[in-house]
Amino acid sequence: MKNKRVKNLKRELLSDNWYRLEKVSFDFRLGNGKWESQTREAFDRGNGAVVLMYNLEKKTVILTQQFRLPTYLNCNESGFMIEACAGLLDGNNPEDCVRKEAEEETGYCLDQVEKIFESYMSPGAVTEILHFFIAEYTDEMKVGGGGGISKEQERIDVLELPFEDSFKMITGGEIRDAKTIMLLQHLKISGKMTK
Repeated sequence: MKNKRVKNLKRELLSDNWYRLEKVSFDFRLGNGKWESQTREAFDRGNGAVVLMYNLEKKTVILTQQFRLPTYLNCNESGFMIEACAGLLDGNNPEDCVRKEAEEETGYCLDQVEKIFESYMSPGAVTEILHFFIAEYTDEMKVGGGGGISKEQERIDVLELPFEDSFKMITGGEIRDAKTIMLLQHLKISGKMTK
């Protein structure tokens, strides 16, 4: 449904290098009925999907670690982030995306994935909506070494951690990635890892 409080939308491409950055001008109708001209920038990197893999028997999770330049630029001394496995949809449906990314990044071939919710991660500046999944894994699902795709300059370390340790890493500051925190909290609240 179109928002009747927005009109005269104009887009100007500022960058189309790695992702797309646009300057957007528009008129927005205020609560008192008056129109106000506004200008914002919107960063479009496409939509994505993320999966937290867990093992009920071992009470472990699979996470990844990789260098993230923006965090390094924002006072993360190492620039390395511990994250749940994720990627852009690139034309795939979200379920196929997380299966593909899980195999590329972690080496696990997932059977079943369970969608739990969707979220905009930074709606003030980024258009991306992220599809969140959880998936049970077993050692038998390991079909490769993971590590990502080298031609995409992915250098990913695969971490298998006790769930309780990974959960403590949130308050300890070792895990600072929003999508990963949300998924670990979901798994904690669900009670799956305490059964």
